[in-house]
Amino acid sequence: MPQKKIKQAVALKYDKQNDDAPRVAAKGKGQVAEKIIELAKKHDIPIKDDPDLIALLSSLEINEEIPSEIYVAVAELLAFVYSANTGKASR
Repeated sequence: MPQKKIKQAVALKYDKQNDDAPRVAAKGKGQVAEKIIELAKKHDIPIKDDPDLIALLSSLEINEEIPSEIYVAVAELLAFVYSANTGKASR
């Protein structure tokens, strides 16, 4: 019988006044991941399911800036968020 995969989540934040790159704001597995996702939905924050990116970001510490090696992956995520937000604004 295949094991149920444990849910993981990572939240990013970016303050263009103080940060050179986005930072890990929260991360967790299981119930913590569920709470991160619940809060994102409650605040209408777009969610992207990308297990590979989550695996990379989960290795970072809370408040750690993302390394330049994964800028492209995070840029794709930010493009997704921008697109999702633009779609909501036009409704």
